Amino acid sequence: SIRAAIVRNALDSVASTSGSSETNDISLLEFIDRSQINCLNESPTHTLKSIITGHSRNTSDAYLESDTDEQLILNIPFNQAVRVRGISIQTAENARAPKLIKIATNSPTIGFEDVQDAIEPQVAQVIELDEETTSTGKRISLRFVRFQSVQSLHIFVSSNQGEEDETRIDSIDIFGLPGQTSRVSELRARDDH
Repeated sequence: SIRAAIVRNALDSVASTSGSSETNDISLLEFIDRSQINCLNESPTHTLKSIITGHSRNTSDAYLESDTDEQLILNIPFNQAVRVRGISIQTAENARAPKLIKIATNSPTIGFEDVQDAIEPQVAQVIELDEETTSTGKRISLRFVRFQSVQSLHIFVSSNQGEEDETRIDSIDIFGLPGQTSRVSELRARDDH
């Protein structure tokens, strides 16, 4: 039918453009459920909530710092499903900047024992950061296919650049797209009737 052809054409169009361009990506900070943010092993005086306060990247003097050792688990829930394409982590002190991070999705009860020795695909992606990336807050591209329909993002900081006792993060940003493509959903719904 004509409707089925329209749906196929729309789906082909979306498939050919999805994942190919970062220019349509937006900061997903506005979609974070701030009331549910938490961070394991954060210092009581330098918390994750202190650097994720608004709809834009932190530019204040606030920073996140680990407490008893260099490891952190940042638990970042969203108020709707999002598609994550990249993250940015910026730190003012290179020696305390994250080095090895592991990123998981949709695991609200994740703990250190779950990610300490995890490798891909147990976690969605393992990334080794360099000092330039964390000092400038350079965008880190993620494997987009592993970050579809993300309800919560979990960033495990395993180590830092200088093997320091504490890790520090001054700002974080998450890039991608909110929700699913509604136009395609609407076309599918119409085609089904």
